[in-house]
Amino acid sequence: MSAARPLTTLRAIAAIAALPLLLTACGYGSDNDDDPKQAQVAADAKKLSVDEVRIGYFPNLTHATALVGVQEGILQKELGGTKISPSTFNAGPSEIEALNSGSIDIGWIGPSPSINGYTKSNGENLRIVSGSASGGVKLVVNPKKVKSLKDLKGKKIATPQLGNTQDVAFLNWIAEQGWKVDAQSGRGDVSVVRTDNKVTPDAYKSGSIDGAWVPEPTASKLIADGAKVLLNEAEDLWPDKKFVITNIIVSQKFLKEHPDVVEAVLRGSVKTNAWITANPDQAKASANKALEGLTGKALPTEILDPAWESITFLNDPLASTLDTQAQYAVKAGLLEEPNLKGIYDLAPLNKVLKAEGEPEVDDAGLGVK
Repeated sequence: MSAARPLTTLRAIAAIAALPLLLTACGYGSDNDDDPKQAQVAADAKKLSVDEVRIGYFPNLTHATALVGVQEGILQKELGGTKISPSTFNAGPSEIEALNSGSIDIGWIGPSPSINGYTKSNGENLRIVSGSASGGVKLVVNPKKVKSLKDLKGKKIATPQLGNTQDVAFLNWIAEQGWKVDAQSGRGDVSVVRTDNKVTPDAYKSGSIDGAWVPEPTASKLIADGAKVLLNEAEDLWPDKKFVITNIIVSQKFLKEHPDVVEAVLRGSVKTNAWITANPDQAKASANKALEGLTGKALPTEILDPAWESITFLNDPLASTLDTQAQYAVKAGLLEEPNLKGIYDLAPLNKVLKAEGEPEVDDAGLGVK
């Protein structure tokens, strides 16, 4: 069985884009310039072609490349005298809106908003320039109510947002079982309950949902409250056990005008992923420290450890899986057939990878000409 990754509906985007750009999630969202490593720019460091680069990401473990890269000063080191100005977001559509408005230049973001942002602008606003993470999504359920996958029929299962990556994946999985659900309302053989990740644990504890198809660390939070893993998306649904959950986007204008800055950020991202791989425990602690600074609360060990283990950090954008996810969103009726030609520009990344002695990556035929 292969899974799809959800893509936000074009109709939903218009409504969601009205949300504030910076949200305080369970405290999500703040420009966290207080950490010395983040703000420190050597006095004699040479600036690149711009004074500062504005980057966006989520206070989420699937965005740990950005969390750790900023926290450890790895990204700043590569940028020299060009200062990082970070912003955090609680949802992909608001990050796309920030990119479109020029509030950020580069962002770590999921596949669904990347595709929707690109198609909505007729291919004129962004490029995907790198991968960042794979995996980290699970279907977890109340074991007293759900013993097997077939028991999901008639149950109430949460996803984070109408048309988001997990929502579309779940809708596709439901269709593969031969069950019917109205994608817009979530009503059908299974009730798809769109619930913000911040409140999903409370919804589970109250019994208003029977489970959830969610990213980490929400899945592990539910497990800590007694839920059981019924399905691991990467392990159970993708043939190569990998699919893109986070990639890096950049505004086309910024890429054209400041390629040196984009290359420096990508170099920092590649070096951060290498550091994460070589120092997993230290990297995990660093990501948790960053989360504590952004949300006001660190993740306890029983949540952090299993969540971290389910995520793979990589530079390959896994372009073919993004195309698959787009097609599943089309199948679910949440996206019109997209033209994704040109959504990728991997030349800067491949230049960095070659310099680092790493293999180049492929755009699955979706690269810019």
